Amino acid sequence: MKHSLKIALLATGLFAVTQVHAQSTISKDAHAVGHKTSEIAAKSKAAIVDKKYRGKQGPGGQTVYIDKYSHYYYVNSKGHKYYLKKSQLRNK
Repeated sequence: MKHSLKIALLATGLFAVTQVHAQSTISKDAHAVGHKTSEIAAKSKAAIVDKKYRGKQGPGGQTVYIDKYSHYYYVNSKGHKYYLKKSQLRNK
């Protein structure tokens, strides 16, 4: 009886640990997919709606876009727009 109880507790513990690990992995993957989807959508919208600034790039080599108000910005890896001053632009 004691031996089977130990085995049952061990199996339950392993099952619980496996489920927690799987859930955290799925959560991380879901965040990564969400960020990538947001980035692609934002860059696609920017490429269609706004003009690219051909001779310049962002501080990290990003593509720079010009919106309808003549503001310069780039889209980061999470899909967020970051507006730049003219002094922050770099030559290609």
